[in-house]
Amino acid sequence: MAQKLLLMAAGGTGGHMFPAQALAEAMLKKGWRVKLSTDARGARYTGGFPEGVEITEVSSATFARGGILAKALVGPKIAGGVLSMALQMRRDRPDAVIGFGGYPSIPALGAATLLGLPRMIHEQNGVLGRVNQLFAKRVAGVACGAWPTELPEGVLAEHVGNPVRGAVLERAGAGYIAPGDYPMSVLVMGGSQGARILSDIVPEAIAALPDEIKQYVRVSHQAREEDLQRVQSFYADHGVSAEVQTFFTDIPSRMTECQLVVTRAGASTIADVSVIGRPSILVPLAAAIRDEQTANARALVEAGGAVLIPESALDAGSLSEQINSILSNPSAANQMAAAALSAGVPDATDRLVTLVEQLAEKDKA
Repeated sequence: MAQKLLLMAAGGTGGHMFPAQALAEAMLKKGWRVKLSTDARGARYTGGFPEGVEITEVSSATFARGGILAKALVGPKIAGGVLSMALQMRRDRPDAVIGFGGYPSIPALGAATLLGLPRMIHEQNGVLGRVNQLFAKRVAGVACGAWPTELPEGVLAEHVGNPVRGAVLERAGAGYIAPGDYPMSVLVMGGSQGARILSDIVPEAIAALPDEIKQYVRVSHQAREEDLQRVQSFYADHGVSAEVQTFFTDIPSRMTECQLVVTRAGASTIADVSVIGRPSILVPLAAAIRDEQTANARALVEAGGAVLIPESALDAGSLSEQINSILSNPSAANQMAAAALSAGVPDATDRLVTLVEQLAEKDKA
């Protein structure tokens, strides 16, 4: 029997690519062939994908960036990408196509729509992204990472959660060491779009902690390239032990070992925090057009596993108070860790695998 083929399409951010990676890992183990369609930006996130995944870079574009000429070329670029993918799909027909959002997913989903191939989308956020909104009524269904998710009327949807990479799943429910008078780790992550304000505010908030807490704090801080030096210098000048990098390749390990996460509320980050089970302070990205990060944070905050600070209310003083209230109260921190774990969906990948298999079988019926 010929191997079944899954074609995944995902845009150029970790929020789209990490769930795709998790699904790829699972489908390869099931004996499927797996292809990934993305663009050059998305290809930067493929280093952790299994070797068995065939990665194709396609032509796509967005109206959100560039000048008049760049915007004028968006339509032709997307059309060329759709045509290219349609030709590929005719030569090597996928049994199922799944889009994870982002403009680079348009060519594959567009081609699958033209050819009438079985297709679905996975939405990581509590609000549909623009591309997923475009295809929501043109696919068999929407697998939702957050719940509830705002959806157009009449769209079939199922809550599966956000798949996490194998390295995260290996640490699901890892024992939490509550804060105390010993080294305490604080993990700071801003995501690809939202790191600047955390680099502006978090170091000052950490420096303002009472000495009896600050002396034990060890910070792992992801910052943009242009902010690295000033963030490193600030921590050093204020006697705070900190490791500052543009990207940590061992986030699952660092998250497992930390006492507190200070982060944006990206869908994949929320999934990682809840599957591992760690207290967090969430600062949703104010620039998000649909305010999807506030929607992402809802379940974790309502469970008691996280504190939410709107970006408009974020300042060093208030953030320092929140950090201190968690690190100085081991009992409360333990409760937050347990609450975060209760909001997690560790079997999200298995749920999504089931939907993909059902989609492929339905097409054969």
